[in-house]
Amino acid sequence: MAQVLEFKLPDLGEGLTEAEIVRWLVDVGDVVAIDQPVVEVETAKAMVEVPCPYGGVVTARFGEEGTELPVGSPLLTVAVGSAEDTAGPGASGPASASARTSDADTDGDGDSGSAGETSGNVLVGYGTGAPAARRRRVRPTAFTASASSAAPARGPAPEGAPHIAAAAASASAPVSARVRDTEDRGPVAVVSPLVRRLARQHGLDLRHIAGSGRDGLILRTDVESAIRSTEQENSAAASLDARPAPDAVGPVAGERIALRGVRGAVADKLSRSRHEIPDATCWVDADATELMAARAAMNGTGATGATPKISVLALLARICTAALARFPELNSTVDTEAREIVRLPGVHLGFAAQTERGLVVPVVRDAHTRNAESISAEIGSLTEAARAGRLTPAQLTGGTFTLNNYGVFGVDGSTPIINHPEAAMLGVGRIVAKPWVHEGELAVRQVVQLSLTFDHRVCDGGTAGGFLRYVADCVEQPALLLRTL
Repeated sequence: MAQVLEFKLPDLGEGLTEAEIVRWLVDVGDVVAIDQPVVEVETAKAMVEVPCPYGGVVTARFGEEGTELPVGSPLLTVAVGSAEDTAGPGASGPASASARTSDADTDGDGDSGSAGETSGNVLVGYGTGAPAARRRRVRPTAFTASASSAAPARGPAPEGAPHIAAAAASASAPVSARVRDTEDRGPVAVVSPLVRRLARQHGLDLRHIAGSGRDGLILRTDVESAIRSTEQENSAAASLDARPAPDAVGPVAGERIALRGVRGAVADKLSRSRHEIPDATCWVDADATELMAARAAMNGTGATGATPKISVLALLARICTAALARFPELNSTVDTEAREIVRLPGVHLGFAAQTERGLVVPVVRDAHTRNAESISAEIGSLTEAARAGRLTPAQLTGGTFTLNNYGVFGVDGSTPIINHPEAAMLGVGRIVAKPWVHEGELAVRQVVQLSLTFDHRVCDGGTAGGFLRYVADCVEQPALLLRTL
């Protein structure tokens, strides 16, 4: 007759008295081998897989995933049968021999030990009643074969347990797949139980998350980033599901445009920025009347014909370099592998330029060493090369801060996406006449909206607000730049 043995949660060491069931590795009806991991539990110290000391068929499990169990409480029961009971009359061969050897080892009544001499459940290894030379694993295929042949000659199974032969026959194929999956799973680079709990609460598989810590260690920020990505994907999927179904089954009708070339590169970079950078945006309206007057004076009749005119974008670029000298946190990048903020020594200022081939961001090298006239000339040269499609890779890479003038499209405001791996981008809306309180009286002034999107890892809102306020002050009073000339 088969014997149903109860396996209890063993002492996991280090004075731990309870553990939480994270994931069951076997189901009721599965055939398990001796010392095969059957459940993954989490303690206050770590996550461990608990092996079962018995070989046989799982007849019951105790506790759902997420349940906390004290040490010594039942985990599962296993039906273990002898060779004669399992194989039936006339059965012989390797399967029966394997079953007899397994039963003798499990019961602990071999030649050199007895059941009374076993040491009980420990974390690794179960009992010392049977010598190591006689201890063998129960092969699922052999157990299944012997149990199947014994089905007609067997009596009823113990109360509360399924028929061993039927359970083994139905569970043999999926068990081998589950065992291989357990062996291929490998360790997960997580130390903190809080990180595992957070991932489990949101249904995340830690094996699919890349760790940013030392030696690939998965940190809480990695899990939170994966949660945000999953929520965005679920939101997008929900919006798609809410759309009315098309009349005909098949691909969605419409023009399909491949994401390649400039468009593909822009898509990849913006997607990476949104995925990796926790960005925030702040904005302010500024009175640009004095800035426009200063530009008109620079480009007035006093200037010679050979002198190039200075653009508004060049003046704003010069203001940005002065602001970055005061707030160097925004002229930096984040090294995620080393978990370090790298403040960059020079300002290589990128500016967004719309061309027939798409949006490109040429870079003005060493902008912090240039005056407004030099910056204006370089912006003009790079813009012309961009429209002609003659920009080199070196002219499109290496930026440390980006200026985006979307006011040329006739819009007032926007929330720019940071040009990865930079830490900030200043957006400039159109400069338009609006009612404005000037010197205590209502007047019509030239007003512009400035918006700053910044990487919240490199600084807090106080630094970002200080930068934006300084830029707005220089727009309203260009004479402030005389301090840095």
